[in-house]
Amino acid sequence: MAGQYGKVILAGVAGLIAGFALTLNYSAQADKEAVAPLPVKELRAFTDVFARIKSDYVESVDDKKLIAGAINGMLSDLDPHSAYLDAEAFKDLQVGTQGEFGGLGIEVGMEDGFVKVVSPIEDTPAYRAGLKSGDLIIKLDDTPVKGMNLNDAVKRMRGKPGTPIKLTIMRKGDTKPFVVSVTRAVIKIRSVKFKLVEPGYGYVRITQFQEHTGDLLVEALQKLYKENKDPLKGLVLDLRNDPGGLLNGAVAVSAAFLKPDALVVYTEGRAEDSKMRLTASRENYLRPMQADFLKNLPDGVKTVPMVVLVNGGSASASEIVAGALQDHKRAVVMGTQTFGKGSVQTILPLGNDTAIKLTTARYFTPSGRSIQAKGIEPDIKVEDPNSPPEEDFGVREADLAKHLENPQGEAARPAEPAKAPDKGGSEDNGGKRPEFKPLEPGEVVSKNDYQVNQALNLLKGITIIRGN
Repeated sequence: MAGQYGKVILAGVAGLIAGFALTLNYSAQADKEAVAPLPVKELRAFTDVFARIKSDYVESVDDKKLIAGAINGMLSDLDPHSAYLDAEAFKDLQVGTQGEFGGLGIEVGMEDGFVKVVSPIEDTPAYRAGLKSGDLIIKLDDTPVKGMNLNDAVKRMRGKPGTPIKLTIMRKGDTKPFVVSVTRAVIKIRSVKFKLVEPGYGYVRITQFQEHTGDLLVEALQKLYKENKDPLKGLVLDLRNDPGGLLNGAVAVSAAFLKPDALVVYTEGRAEDSKMRLTASRENYLRPMQADFLKNLPDGVKTVPMVVLVNGGSASASEIVAGALQDHKRAVVMGTQTFGKGSVQTILPLGNDTAIKLTTARYFTPSGRSIQAKGIEPDIKVEDPNSPPEEDFGVREADLAKHLENPQGEAARPAEPAKAPDKGGSEDNGGKRPEFKPLEPGEVVSKNDYQVNQALNLLKGITIIRGN
């Protein structure tokens, strides 16, 4: 993206489990002048505490461990997304953007000292084990999570593929915790999945925004149009439980459906280089010397009727896309209120194979709405009774401790959307939500996906109105 190759820009949620990384592969960062004199009195207090720990603590403590702990505390006290990345975490973050990493496959944050599941990633061990948004992980094997920082918890969950780990889970509504055994694996995620769900109607799901999401989207659209033979009558873009990813990936996906040079997102921060206006222009979504893959879009993509599906697990980059398409009236946004992660994280390398992830700006949609702690309100609210019940847990940015405030005022908690009718058959289910069933291997979308079917019904109505 223009002017941003001197640093790394993130558009993802909270903590990153098992190397789930959201980053660009550029690491140069120019030194900046200090904006204020150093606080000598406070620094003297820090050195006094450091010296006292070194001399009087019950056990000898390594200097590097003390310094790393101090940096961790300084950053984690700012907001839920600023963090210190040691050499291992920094390397994992850089590798993860390629779409392959080792571990469990869950996106997490911290709440009340516990690891909180924001979203399990499709086709991963955690997803198949039945972990759900809102679950609290209170033990890793036999070690309590309380007292760990997020990086320490992430390290414990990483490990050699094929090795098991026991997660003790506390789930809302349950009176006792339960244990789930999950076997670590090499996580390979193709960020774009697609299917011609009916003649004339395509479905595209983006699981996260990676380095190649833009060109994979073009490839998916080409195959959909080829399979359908005629131009599509409607398209469902599924961003549910997509925790975000690369900022330029969000711009690329938006640019695929918007007019050239349309504003996708802008950012506001204190530093001059944190103020960006990203439009649907090649310099904002291509890496240097990269060919423009959007030139290969099929005819009709810019005008095909669209529904964008979102929910409480749709965050950051997903919210940027949904907000841009909504503001430009390019698509109808359907589902439930999104996560509300509207802050920019910049990766600033420290020169010793470590880095800091620092919140540097806020995102705004083209019409000037701040996403932070509010999220995107769908045009049509539809809850799916067969989906993982993330809405029941209220796992959103506004619920995270020390979250950055919205400059336009905090949003009220989302209103309860109308419940979809129970389609559980003749058997009485006692009013309980139908059991969530993960997709079968190779399955792109379930025929019983209520929200997708509602989106298709809307698109068919648009087709009838247009007389196609």
